[in-house]
Amino acid sequence: MFKQEFDKYNWDEVQSGIYAKTAVDVERALSKHKRDIEDFKALISPAAAPYLEQMAQLSYRITQKRFGKTIQLYAPLYLSNECQNICNYCGFSFDNKIRRKTLTGVEILQEAEYLKRQGFEHVLLVTGEATKTVGVDYLKDAIRLLRPHFANISIEVQPLEEEEYKTLMGEGLYAVLVYQETYHEDNYKLYHTKGKKSNFNYRLDTPDRLGNAGIHKIGLGVLIGLEDWRTDNFFTALHVGYLEKHFWQTRYSISFPRLRPATGLIEPKVVISDKELVQLICAWRIFNEEIELSISTRENELFRNHVIMLGATTMSAGSKTNPGGYTVEQESLEQFEIDDSRSVAEVKLMIEKKGYKAVWKDWERFAGVGKAG
Repeated sequence: MFKQEFDKYNWDEVQSGIYAKTAVDVERALSKHKRDIEDFKALISPAAAPYLEQMAQLSYRITQKRFGKTIQLYAPLYLSNECQNICNYCGFSFDNKIRRKTLTGVEILQEAEYLKRQGFEHVLLVTGEATKTVGVDYLKDAIRLLRPHFANISIEVQPLEEEEYKTLMGEGLYAVLVYQETYHEDNYKLYHTKGKKSNFNYRLDTPDRLGNAGIHKIGLGVLIGLEDWRTDNFFTALHVGYLEKHFWQTRYSISFPRLRPATGLIEPKVVISDKELVQLICAWRIFNEEIELSISTRENELFRNHVIMLGATTMSAGSKTNPGGYTVEQESLEQFEIDDSRSVAEVKLMIEKKGYKAVWKDWERFAGVGKAG
């Protein structure tokens, strides 16, 4: 289990090590062909800031070599805002006095029909964590309904048991996104005060259960704004490295969600600038040439327009973060506010104007570059 590897490290010591990196460490990391976790620490450190242009050029070259000029598009499909957890950064938190909504089968298909008309083949199903309302049986029925309509179905829901993941895979589940939110174990409880999500270790072990289940792809990440983003991303990289070693047939993706406004939300403890986020994205690409890097509509138009050239491989478009937000109940409560409100057609046109191809199926990206998904 990753917990054994995780326990070898101390948050404060790791953080001090990152901030102690020098220009010499950064230059060494940039000059190497194969980089280790210490090189990653150098690339995300403040010492790397003056090297951002060099990092961006290298990140661009690596991404072109591995993924070509393609951007995969996907859409989140929010099924429910019901949640049993109290998390002070999320609009769906149990203590928020909002009207809860869970889509019926008919409503799920209505939302799916809209997304299909937009061209999507990859849909991410999102729910709050309410096992009685949106548990495995509900998810199984949703995937069964949607499988004939989409090439790839992913979920971002409560952590499940290994056998439960296998059940959903049997219905056509392709990928699972499970964010630790923060790897700062001592402070984790400050953000997750009630509910199953408050169990740090159970959530930390989820990717192990997914790997054992044989899932095709696992998505990891932290919520940027809770704790020091550099230290949190070190532990994310450590986690990915462990998973790649133990579950080498599984593919991996990283997302970079920044804390966004929502009902009842706390203010960010730390703020990452656009320039620092670019540094982080480039550091990930330089460190791990195979990993997919996803940018959501949490980011604004200008940032998303430019990050295409810097290592991103996957983007959402035209997103709604409330259940039924596309067609059923457009005014229901959002999980968070998006910052890029362009239509799918507008995002697709932007991608094409930059000389890239918008692809709709996960496996299409690898056509002609030597790997099928």
